[in-house]
Amino acid sequence: MTDPLTSPDPKLEQDRQWSEWMALAQDGDTVAYQKLLGAVVPLVRAIVGKRINDPDKIEDVVQEVLMSVHKNRHTYDPKLAFRPWIGTIAQRRTIDALRKMYRQGAREVLVDEYPETFLSDETNTLPEDDLVFALGDDLNAALDTLPAGQRTAVELLKLREMSLKEASQASGMSVAALKVAMHRALKSLRAKMVSRPEQ
Repeated sequence: MTDPLTSPDPKLEQDRQWSEWMALAQDGDTVAYQKLLGAVVPLVRAIVGKRINDPDKIEDVVQEVLMSVHKNRHTYDPKLAFRPWIGTIAQRRTIDALRKMYRQGAREVLVDEYPETFLSDETNTLPEDDLVFALGDDLNAALDTLPAGQRTAVELLKLREMSLKEASQASGMSVAALKVAMHRALKSLRAKMVSRPEQ
């Protein structure tokens, strides 16, 4: 039977082991680092779980803590206890997560029922075919007024949906020239379509 006064404290032994693994990890030992990360997850989860109830959010914060440990592992002094070091990181990441949740919660509005935008089916039916054909005629007329290079750029890039490289090969124009022609064509078409008389 072991004497409780002389037997080693399991938490102290665990902390000593974690410190040892972290020192090895700082020297590049990936196996020790993997052991350390796997061993500290239950502790981190417990620290985070004291303040956050949502299991998904807990796991997100645990991952944030592990990333912080990874980024800041060079700051750990192996002469000091490991548990307080990682505990501080876990507490700070938890507080960061809570602040973020509170900020998001302050901006969100819960809606029980979404309002209907259309009360009857008739309001959803528009004479779209007429509209498309009318705009199509105007667009074709506007395209016909463009200079040849601009019209080619619109036809290849927008109507045939070619990439710049494909359109360059098909037209013999450089990629830069196609970009300029397309920009000018869109500017011209926009001006012509906006200024067209209402029907």
